[in-house]
Amino acid sequence: MTSKKSKDPWPTKAVMEQIYQEHFWGGEDSDFYSGEGSHDTKIIQPYIDAVILFLKSHNNQLSVCDLGCGDFNVGKELVPFAKAYVAIDIVEGLIERNRQLFNADHLTFKCQDIAQDDLPKANCVIIRQVFQHLSNQEIQQILDKLTDYKYLILTEHIPIGNFTPNVDIIANSQNRLKHHSGVDVLVEPFNFVVKEFEVINEVLLDDNSRIMTTLFTL
Repeated sequence: MTSKKSKDPWPTKAVMEQIYQEHFWGGEDSDFYSGEGSHDTKIIQPYIDAVILFLKSHNNQLSVCDLGCGDFNVGKELVPFAKAYVAIDIVEGLIERNRQLFNADHLTFKCQDIAQDDLPKANCVIIRQVFQHLSNQEIQQILDKLTDYKYLILTEHIPIGNFTPNVDIIANSQNRLKHHSGVDVLVEPFNFVVKEFEVINEVLLDDNSRIMTTLFTL
């Protein structure tokens, strides 16, 4: 009896391109739409307020690297409070669209695979609801590159209460909630080393989950 051969996962770039092409995150009337997590006011406004407060506390002098910037509906609100802002995504058409829609002298868009490619220098890295769609291997590859930064602002969608952290998945449009899991970079298998951390925003959702934003000092 032969065993069924497991299918190799799609490259993450192809996965993300399909998500936008097929509107897996909604927004059928939009060319690119990064989902309710980037557009629902009750989710994004408290986040924007918290991050702006942090950037203002540094007199708007921090350079920011936004990894997985998506359709930039959130990032556009943060740009005025950074000294320099580099926004990165893996989907070329999305980055080209963003370049046409959003302009500032200190704003740059780049198309990169943040797990595979070298990242720009900056003071602060923003990763908002990106890890939740990636495999543990990809998360680890990204974490390995963050030691040269001073701050990390990380947002993840996780269950409320006790849950099993970091159940491994292949890159896809869904997160780990269906496995009653979520990403916690401080525990196994990542054990990410930080100097200190503070939860700066938390939004409770009706499905017994929460979107939590943590500021890490590295």
